[in-house]
Parts: sequence; C-alpha cells; structure tokens
Amino acid sequence: MDDDSKLTGLLDRLEGTGPEGRAARDFLRARRVKVGLRPQPTGARWTLFGHIELHPNQVDNEAYALSLIVHEVRHLKQGFFGALSVRGELEAWQEQFAFLKSQTGQYAASPRLNAIIEQLMTLSLDSRADLIRARALIREYAGPNYRINWLPLYPLVVCCPTRRETG
Repeated sequence: MDDDSKLTGLLDRLEGTGPEGRAARDFLRARRVKVGLRPQPTGARWTLFGHIELHPNQVDNEAYALSLIVHEVRHLKQGFFGALSVRGELEAWQEQFAFLKSQTGQYAASPRLNAIIEQLMTLSLDSRADLIRARALIREYAGPNYRINWLPLYPLVVCCPTRRETG
C-alpha cells in the first residue's frame, strides 16, 4: 500500500476514534482542509493556506499520525496568531496527547518522554509561569530544533484603529 492510500485510510479512521477524532474529521470536511504528505523537520504542520502536511514517515504509526492531525486541526481552529504562540502550542500538545492516550493508553512509549508529557498535561493555558515551563518541556521533548522559543507566550493581538467620524 502506498503512502497516499495509507493517508486516506488514516483520515477515514478518524471517524471511529471518539469525540476528538470525529470533531477533527468534521472540521476537515467542513473547511475542505487538504491533508497531504510532505517531508519536513516536524511530524506535521499547518500551512498558511489552511492545509495540513504530515511527514510521510508518520503514516505507519496510525495512532500517533492521527494525534498529529488532531494537533494541527487545533492550530487551524486557533487561527494564525493563536497557533503561533506558546499558549497555542500547549493547547495543541495537550489535545494531541489526550487523544493519543485515549487511543493507546499512554502518552509515549519512552518513560522519559511519557514523564515530560505527564507534566505538560498538568499545565494551565492561562498561567505565565506554566507557559514558560511548557516552552522548556516542549523543547526537551522535541529537541532544540523545535523553535518554540521563537514564539511569544500569548497570541499577539493585532488591532486596527477605527476610523473616527468627524462631524
């Protein structure tokens, strides 16, 4: 079976993985999000065009690949500025690993990585101290090339001045 067929099977499988999987699949369908395969430095990513790209070497580990899709769907729901923040990353990581544990019974096979995720799962999205801790834990899990240290803790707020009516 080729990678594209495996990807199609994965997406079909989302439907039967519980509420999180069904919600992700419904979002993909409603928004007509294209999910494709592309080699990259991470397991998956969202694009500025609202698509999701999964690394081809992820499709063989079904539960983890599905968790990556759930993660990237969360980012698409957050929007550009929400996704590009430590808060957005923590929220997506927590959703991804809650989903993964619901499918496999554990966060990770490695005891060290499992311990990191257990800590991440206890952190608050609204605590500055927890977001700083999340940044360090995510880098510990993903490695120094994961550039979460470039992201602000909270989403940047973009505001445009309103035009004042003069009379």
